[in-house]
Amino acid sequence: MAINTKQYIYDGMDIHTSSFTDGKVHEYSVMLYGDCFECNFSRQAGRLVAAFKAVTARLCPDAGCVFKRYFVSDAANFAQTVREIDDCGDCAVSIIEQPPLTGAKIALWAYLQTNIRQHKTPGGLFAADSGNHVHLWTASNINGAKDSYGQTRDILDRYASSLEQENCNMELNCIRTWFFIHNIDEYYAGMVKGRNDEFDKFGLVPGNHFIASTGICGRTDFASRHVMMDAYAVKGISREQVKFLYASDHLNNTAEYGVRFERGTAVDYGDRRQVFISGTASIDNKGEVMYEGDIEKQTLRMIDNVNALLEEAGCTAGDICSIIVYLRDLADYKTADAIMEAEFGSCPRIMVLAPVCRPKWLIEMECIAIKAQKDDRFADY
Repeated sequence: MAINTKQYIYDGMDIHTSSFTDGKVHEYSVMLYGDCFECNFSRQAGRLVAAFKAVTARLCPDAGCVFKRYFVSDAANFAQTVREIDDCGDCAVSIIEQPPLTGAKIALWAYLQTNIRQHKTPGGLFAADSGNHVHLWTASNINGAKDSYGQTRDILDRYASSLEQENCNMELNCIRTWFFIHNIDEYYAGMVKGRNDEFDKFGLVPGNHFIASTGICGRTDFASRHVMMDAYAVKGISREQVKFLYASDHLNNTAEYGVRFERGTAVDYGDRRQVFISGTASIDNKGEVMYEGDIEKQTLRMIDNVNALLEEAGCTAGDICSIIVYLRDLADYKTADAIMEAEFGSCPRIMVLAPVCRPKWLIEMECIAIKAQKDDRFADY
């Protein structure tokens, strides 16, 4: 079954949804922006949460929300308000300063599933138990070490410990991470070194594999916290279920320029394949930035790279259920948005202001895709 997309209007807000309803567990992505004409953040956020509840009650009344990410224009002033308004106790909630490019003060990406049992693990992970697998989410992980290197190491150490309490580990079970770096041009190098040093301990080294990831600019409401991490892992998977994506005709191996993340990861279940495409920009198979200074050509090359990764996973753009786009320059929004609209149509998409790890990259995107399949080697999702 293909991804089904819908658009709703609620209280003046555009809301975009996607659904995958093959198999016992149904999956939904919901993306919506606050009303950019409402200046008061508390009211704007309250209306957004009300719209989310109304639309999901209609779209997927039996689904539980397993992950949320709020994108806000000013974390220092607004993050605490979001915590007070959001009431999803069994859900991992991420709050990051990445201003929505519509002019709204807040946007939301939410991921929901049916036929799951939700609970919080002793190690603080948010679990969605489907019976065959346990899907483990964590969000808004920060640490008080003095620099981005130490913060990254401590965050990953704590996360690895939480996984170990569930008889899981980084090398086998962690599928996807997101690293948000305050002032990325200054602090990204420390995050990369900290991650590399931690990955050495976990066996995530060249010649083995890494983890699908996005490393992008974003900040929390704690000024001294230079790094924040969200992550997703699966308990109960085998090595045979996981395939790493390279699209080597289009992209190079990230280890060639000293960073450690996979370009994409596909996970096979008996009833579906899930594909996690990492943050992808306008890059060639030698690791060089393509089309410096040209937002139109960079956007098209970025999409070409993503399509190549999807093709390697046996998927197409029609299997995408959610997209996040990061722009370095607000002035490029209309150009980039028009291209994304032409290429991906009604697929749920959020575009935010967030510089990429190399200043010459003007745009980056990530996405998740789902495709139905029947594979008797593995248990259903």
